[in-house]
Amino acid sequence: MATPVIMPRQGQSVETCIITQWTKKKGEAVRTGDILFSYETDKASFDVEAQEEGILLDIFYNDGDEVPVLTNVAVIGKAGEDAESFRVGRGSSSEESGSGSGSSSMGIPIGLLTATVTAAATSSTAAATSSPATATATAASHLRISPRARCMAIKLGVNPENITGSGPNGRIIVRDIEAAGQPYGVAPTYTDIEYTDKKLSNVRKIIARAMHESISTSAQLTHHMSADVRKLLVLRNQVKAEMEKGGPNITLNDMICFAVIRALEKSPEINSHFLGESIRTFKKIHLGLAVDTPRGLMVPSVQNVGELSLKGLSGRLREAAEQCRKGNINPELLASTAATFTVSNLGNYGVEMFTPIINLPQVAILGVNTIIHRPADLGNGVFGFIPVIGLSLTYDHRAVDGGPATLFLKEIKEKIENFNEKI
Repeated sequence: MATPVIMPRQGQSVETCIITQWTKKKGEAVRTGDILFSYETDKASFDVEAQEEGILLDIFYNDGDEVPVLTNVAVIGKAGEDAESFRVGRGSSSEESGSGSGSSSMGIPIGLLTATVTAAATSSTAAATSSPATATATAASHLRISPRARCMAIKLGVNPENITGSGPNGRIIVRDIEAAGQPYGVAPTYTDIEYTDKKLSNVRKIIARAMHESISTSAQLTHHMSADVRKLLVLRNQVKAEMEKGGPNITLNDMICFAVIRALEKSPEINSHFLGESIRTFKKIHLGLAVDTPRGLMVPSVQNVGELSLKGLSGRLREAAEQCRKGNINPELLASTAATFTVSNLGNYGVEMFTPIINLPQVAILGVNTIIHRPADLGNGVFGFIPVIGLSLTYDHRAVDGGPATLFLKEIKEKIENFNEKI
């Protein structure tokens, strides 16, 4: 009997997933354990294995399609068995959902499609009474035309609907608009250049949306301060010596995160979420760690870090970072609500100062910069250069005032300068 292949659910907050690549083709024989396709959630990627042997009778969604979780995406069975009955939205509903042909509209909510059609109709009505330039822009938006060519068409008063494009797949490009404008005595103002368009990955879309929302909906301000790291460097040298004997690799970032946790215990108002009409302050500290991966920035949450030793914290942070890079992190831990405060370290890249963006609804984030040497009073009238690390605290002024934010940053500085943890 034929069996459907279902899009798995990865965490309660995940409603849709994007198929990134099919590794098996329709009609191909599969064995139990064979990888059928790969897919990604907001930030993590996974593989789906065949649960039984048979023939891949049909595939209902293509690479790049966004698919609701727990939806049939394919069918495995014996040759000749019916697969069409497993297709989601058979009959009239299939036309609404866009399934049945594997088109690029699959996975788009019906409401979004309706809104798009309504907007297009409204635009068409408005175009009838608008200026010629506006009408040209509206018409051109439905064509295969490059953004630069569209702008030039509006500027030169050229109707792109009457132009046959010479670009890839008949796309109208700049030189087509230039050629159309010349008979009217309009000299071209641009020269055509080669370029490559790259479709945004789902991860990049999520990051872009989150960063834009953070900046546009909150009142963010950044304070900068430096901390003497001589004690941290002494401890780091001890760690390196112990590593040769099989000891743990505790990094400078681990030590700074440990200092941040101790400071948060003294400033609970920073360990909060701003919810618009209220501020939720947490009794436990759940630390978010910004991790750079080949697929984009990920911020996993390490839960209940206030209860960990320095060695235990180091191990948990390293484990979360490795899971992000491998793509098998629990999606629930990537939600911005899973962490109560975030640390982003760009010190390894040599960055001396930057403005981190808050991971809403958290009320603050700490940026950790590179170590530089600055002159300082060593006592008894002696001046010398000491290593200091830059700390950049961005906070949401809707939830935290400048005074408490500065005191919190100063507390981190003091915890770093008086670090006395043992390895």
